[in-house]
Amino acid sequence: MAQSKGKFDFAIDRGGTFTDVFARLPDGRERVLKLLSRDPQNYKDAPTEGIRRILEEETGQVFPRDRPVDTSPIGWIRMGTTVATNALLEREGERTALLVTKGFKDLLHIGTQARPKLFDLEVAVPDVLYEEVIEVDERVVLKQEDCELPGKHPKHLVTGRTLETLEVWKGIDLEQVEKDLRGVLSRGITSLAVLLLHSYTWSVHEEAVGTLARSLGFTQVSLSSVVMPMVRAVPRGYTVCADAYLTPKIHQYLKGFTSGFKGALKDVDVLFMQSDGGLTPMEQFCGSRAVLSGPAGGVVGYAITSYSQMEKKPVIGFDMGGTSTDVSRYAGQYEHVFEATTAGVTLQAPQLDINTVAAGGGSRLFFRSGMFVVGPESAGAHPGPACYRKGGPLTVTDANLALGRLLPSFFPKIFGPAENEPLCLEDTMKHFHRLNQEINGFLSSNQSQVGENGAKNSQSSMLPNSQSKMSVEEVAMGFIRVANEAMCRPIRALTQAKGHDTSQHVLACFGGAGGQHACAIARSLGMKTVFIHKYSGVLSAYGLALADVVEEVQEPCSLRYEQQSFTTLDRSVEQLSKRCRDTLRARGFTSQITTEVFLHLRYEGTDCALMVTADGYPSNSQSCQAGDFRSAFTKRYLKEFGFTIPDRAIMVDDIRVRGCGKSGIKSVYKPKMGHKQAKPVTMTKCYFEGGYLDTSVYLWEELPCGHRIQGPAIIIDKNSTILVEPCCEARLTEGGDVCMTVGSDPHTVIGTELNTVQLSIFSHRFMSIAEQMGRVLQRTSISTNIKERLDFSCAVFGPDGGLVSNAPHIPVHLGAMQETVQYQIRSQGNKLKEGDVILSNHPCAGGSHLPDLTVITPVFRKGVSSPVFFVASRGHHADIGGITPGSMPPHSTSLQQEGAVFISFKLVTGGVFQEEAVTEALMAPAQYPGCSGTRNLHDNLSDLRAQVAANRRGSQLVGELIDSYGLAVVQAYMGYIQSNAELAVRDMLRDFARRRRQQTGSLEVESEDFMDDGTPIRLRVQINEKEGSAVFDFTGTGTEVWGNCNAPRAITLSALIYCLRCMVGQDIPLNQGCLTPIKVIVPPGSILQPSQDAAVVGGNVLTSQRVVDVIFKAFEVCAASQGCMNNISFGSEKVGYYETVAGGAGAGPGWNGRSGVHSHMTNTRITDPEILEKRYPVILEQFSLRPGSGGAGKYRGGDGVIRKLLFRNKVVLSVLTERRATCPYGLKGGEDGAAGLNLLHRADSRVINLGAKTSVSLQPGDMFCLYTPGGGGYGREDEASAAPQSKRRRLNETFPERGSVFEYRMAQEGV
Repeated sequence: MAQSKGKFDFAIDRGGTFTDVFARLPDGRERVLKLLSRDPQNYKDAPTEGIRRILEEETGQVFPRDRPVDTSPIGWIRMGTTVATNALLEREGERTALLVTKGFKDLLHIGTQARPKLFDLEVAVPDVLYEEVIEVDERVVLKQEDCELPGKHPKHLVTGRTLETLEVWKGIDLEQVEKDLRGVLSRGITSLAVLLLHSYTWSVHEEAVGTLARSLGFTQVSLSSVVMPMVRAVPRGYTVCADAYLTPKIHQYLKGFTSGFKGALKDVDVLFMQSDGGLTPMEQFCGSRAVLSGPAGGVVGYAITSYSQMEKKPVIGFDMGGTSTDVSRYAGQYEHVFEATTAGVTLQAPQLDINTVAAGGGSRLFFRSGMFVVGPESAGAHPGPACYRKGGPLTVTDANLALGRLLPSFFPKIFGPAENEPLCLEDTMKHFHRLNQEINGFLSSNQSQVGENGAKNSQSSMLPNSQSKMSVEEVAMGFIRVANEAMCRPIRALTQAKGHDTSQHVLACFGGAGGQHACAIARSLGMKTVFIHKYSGVLSAYGLALADVVEEVQEPCSLRYEQQSFTTLDRSVEQLSKRCRDTLRARGFTSQITTEVFLHLRYEGTDCALMVTADGYPSNSQSCQAGDFRSAFTKRYLKEFGFTIPDRAIMVDDIRVRGCGKSGIKSVYKPKMGHKQAKPVTMTKCYFEGGYLDTSVYLWEELPCGHRIQGPAIIIDKNSTILVEPCCEARLTEGGDVCMTVGSDPHTVIGTELNTVQLSIFSHRFMSIAEQMGRVLQRTSISTNIKERLDFSCAVFGPDGGLVSNAPHIPVHLGAMQETVQYQIRSQGNKLKEGDVILSNHPCAGGSHLPDLTVITPVFRKGVSSPVFFVASRGHHADIGGITPGSMPPHSTSLQQEGAVFISFKLVTGGVFQEEAVTEALMAPAQYPGCSGTRNLHDNLSDLRAQVAANRRGSQLVGELIDSYGLAVVQAYMGYIQSNAELAVRDMLRDFARRRRQQTGSLEVESEDFMDDGTPIRLRVQINEKEGSAVFDFTGTGTEVWGNCNAPRAITLSALIYCLRCMVGQDIPLNQGCLTPIKVIVPPGSILQPSQDAAVVGGNVLTSQRVVDVIFKAFEVCAASQGCMNNISFGSEKVGYYETVAGGAGAGPGWNGRSGVHSHMTNTRITDPEILEKRYPVILEQFSLRPGSGGAGKYRGGDGVIRKLLFRNKVVLSVLTERRATCPYGLKGGEDGAAGLNLLHRADSRVINLGAKTSVSLQPGDMFCLYTPGGGGYGREDEASAAPQSKRRRLNETFPERGSVFEYRMAQEGV
């Protein structure tokens, strides 16, 4: 099947800009062709045109463009296409309706309730894919053996495919469904997505709807139980919607494609690439599996060509395109993810783990507040970079051109308005000269400020003694280095997340732009080898020719992995394997079929599931027949997370079988042998770190095998340009590929004076240290809160305790740890020694609330007596004692009731972990009336050890940075990065002051808002326009309160940093510098600076939101958002659960507030309805938006949500909420948002208003109904025109990133 005898075989990758064609000719030769994907003047369809051209040129026969192509010479066609991706990005799929269980019509609008961009007040979230929703009054719930609900629901029992028992509470009324479906059809919608709760295991209701819809004339009906039968309604819902939305578009494209051939390709084997890296027949190609069809071919291409079975050296794939760069990893097996987000839609389907970063050849270049910034904005294909002659902006491509690394004479003349001119160096240089003047103007004004003002001026700290002037080449080179560092960060994260050493990989480079950056990126990551395949310019197309046909089947499961389940597991595996084999046989495969079995496994009671293969772990008497999955799972768990849980049962969530029909071609390329020296076709001058160097230029096709080329050199191919940097060597392999050995950089010495390029690079480096600390903490911790909810922050501090960088950005942690570190410096003085580690959580020592334990490690350097840096990690521990489980009591009145207290506790002394002493301290709360010591000592100790390990890693990385650059340089750049943040805040304050002075003549603003108990929070801000500084004075704020809404000073600082970052409106390093221009006055004894023993747990989660409201009100930034986190918890002796719930976001100048989303100081994800009902004694009756709760105005506030929980057992419910008596304010004449409401519906029909804060015992059958606040409106309603028109942009410009690294960061920011 791999080679059609005597026929032409084609593998085609239809990209957004170019279509690449790889052809195997009847005589065994290979040809490649590149053409524009869209050229309507010349041809209708690019793949058809590519096939036509090659057939015409190779056979000498005429194949007319206006007639269907004769298929008799064609053996097979394989295609990868971005049709589905583009339809998703452009939101141009089929008009679709969603049919969903009653009570959940807004489930996919709310989604996880987290906002995608933490500091984006507009909360831009991609639209849902459906146009209309039909709610179906049906309900199925999982049976719980200990359920004590009174018998008001008939118990019709059924068994699901996971062998779980379910209760059908409400059957489906098909007559009503038919009426609703006919209404949808009458409005011209013919595509239907069906999502009913728990259909992953029991799909009878979905199937009935599917049969009815097809009979009524729906042309596309996607059932969630068929598209992806996995537990979790939200991602399954997104996936089924994507399937219904995209599949008709794919069928439309296929119809157009096949119509260009005789007999519509009936007798030709046509296969399409799926997101998982396997090929599937054209008829089976569907929307939910097609989104990564394009890039998947490239991964298969580099995996098969670069991974050496001999050396088994893992490979990083680096595919740099115009707008973005794709990064992935291969080490003998494809790395898949089973849930990933593309263009704002989370798909639950096997897909290669391809990580996309917003940095490509078209990424734009900016100079902001003294910093070089690359992207994420892109010039796109139109107008493209400045050198494309269409008036475009400066980009990475222009920087390469300016440095002589791209040679216009070797490029096709396809640029300019008529697309017939060469690349334009003049336009590029014109732009660079302009930018160069701006940069040099900044540098000289900065120097003169320092010179004039001397050290006394408050601004002299900002970017002192910087370099005097930069040349155009230095500027262009600077941007290249910053772009390279931006691309290195995801590669480090991708490898280190799974416990791999980045430097032990080979960099496989492909795509148009990667060759110019490969050496520098490999060197930066410590890699020694770069591999560039001869077809690197069209590797996605070549990968299609090498790929196998894949058939995947999967079904959910709910068994423990243990002896008594093996028979059932073996039976399921055999049935699924048979289905795979039968399907592949029907496609013409016989002996070349292989199947691989995967089990989706996790430890019971955790959420960290791994899709595990037993490859290399043969079956034994203690395993199922498919292999020893227990050993495979524990070994991989240990590798990724640093520990195992030996006494914990292992659960099987899903069974998956992947069948492969081996069908990839084998390359028989015969390269030119010979040992003659290759001659450069020309010499050119290229700019490198040391200046211009003579650089030889070679044509790839003229190089003989085995030939070695010393850098600097340029190797040019039809589709790519490779830069061989100084100290690197390239050689041509026997296969005709380029293999480069990367030498170390002759180290350029960096001084302590400011270099603006180094500033950007150090900023990335410091962030990378904090990120890597976080990875260690997540891998080695054991509790759900840290390991799975990712509720932690890691940070690096200077010798004065000033924050340098922290990751991730959890708003409540921003800047707060700095107070903790500085407190320890004051209290410990010079008592800190190497090998000491401090533990602290007390509000007087910079703590936020007690469960957030901060571990601080001083970093020492030989010959320096005091610490040269500090590293710290703060993690939320699930329990540290106190009056309630979870240490978040709604009714605490003193700090002692909230758990164990640490002010300045030596956790490690001289390298020894003080287990006994810390255990004693964690159990100490038991001495207070009604209190307990920690209820989970084992997890506390494990997580504290993990925090110590994370700090050790941070300390080691800081040490390596100092080894590379020297202590003076690293500390100097630490200061510059802080000054850079300071500069951005000063610019923002000056800008605000100027506008304010013009409007009102005053540079003072003030505001006031109230807590529900009437406590005022007052703020007066005085701005100094000349200095760009401000005094934030909270005098007049109410006194400390009896309850727990007191907020430690650190909370106010975190809220302030969050607000400043939102108002600056661009990425800046979030560090101590943000607060340097700010003086904060907080009256002691107030709710914002309470006494030592005041209860504070509510201050962290509630008062922090009010502080943000007050600051934004003063600056008139936007109307108030819901101003609450809606903390809900319930528990019994057996179970405990905690969630925070979304509400409405405030409207602002030019935007409506988002409905059903978290705002400001929280961004927590919510538990999926199916998981909630599976694990806890509760039924979710409703989770939808609360219509009309957003304030009216020119721009409307977002609506809150309605969430109804029916309890199946006795529990204690605790609510800790705000904005129940006061409403979120409107602004500029906009109406207020509605206040929230907490109602309890007793089983005996009584309805009780619970108020804002309470704990109450519930009986089975009681229902808690939560109505969360809406956001305020902005502007007077009578000014409202039509809905605000947001500028329509491709979603990959707004949401360009994807992959496991991006998902991890989103999960971290969703805490």
